[in-house]
Amino acid sequence: MLDYHLHLLRHGEDGPYRVESVRAYAEAAAARGVEEICITEHLFRFRQADRLLGGWWDADPDGRLRAQTAAYWAAHATGDLDAYADAVLGAAADGAPIPVRLGLEVDYYPGRMGEVAELLAGWPFDLLLGSVHWLGAWGFDQLVDEQWAAREVEAVWDAYVAAIEELAATRTADVLAHPDLAKVVGIVPAGDLAPWWDRLAKAAAENGVAAELSSAGWRKPAAEAYPAPPLLARFKAAGVPVTTASDAHELALVADGTDRLRALLAAAGYAELCGFERRRPSPRSV
Repeated sequence: MLDYHLHLLRHGEDGPYRVESVRAYAEAAAARGVEEICITEHLFRFRQADRLLGGWWDADPDGRLRAQTAAYWAAHATGDLDAYADAVLGAAADGAPIPVRLGLEVDYYPGRMGEVAELLAGWPFDLLLGSVHWLGAWGFDQLVDEQWAAREVEAVWDAYVAAIEELAATRTADVLAHPDLAKVVGIVPAGDLAPWWDRLAKAAAENGVAAELSSAGWRKPAAEAYPAPPLLARFKAAGVPVTTASDAHELALVADGTDRLRALLAAAGYAELCGFERRRPSPRSV
């Protein structure tokens, strides 16, 4: 099993990134039956991203949302990408009990992904996760937000899935992180979700990107893994490879839910996982 989605900092923390922290994650994962990890800090944590992307939210017509996102961004974009890479690579080279990969979680910035790809080409990343956390300047996965009450749920899902489709088509990322994150607060369209699930599976398959099976949804109001079992089944039918992940932001949650993820893989018919090294895929054991 893999844990290919790990953050070294809790929400609100501000570094620094340390070799010993990475090593502790590897030790915890190994103790819980995981054979390989990838550290995948958010790109927006780094000053290099701020210099390139700062102000991307200005296109949103809602001034309150623009101000909210600008404040969030300013509070987070404080790290140095070189120092982060040095910490992860240092742990990988110095006594970690299992392989440690260098990765990033990269949000979708409409019209800017070519610039993002150019920025990231300068570092030896093993894996880039692609994710959608904002629709315009709205951070929809904030668990207390009146926007959910003000918007049509179907429109939110349409916008989210369209963003995933656009992100996959840029081929900037190797894996779609928490691919049905739109369900995070436990609000889903009434009736059949098949049209959205079908679009997500098609986007991954047609663009040659893997999907992430994550235990993080069990810790949210959604109360189920990402993706939901019917979407995981669609990924399998479409030939989409998968990784596994905890999306931990602290040591105690590393490899969280690994046994439950293994059961979902078996039920969906997955006999192997997709590992990455220098962004090249290769099979791994379940």
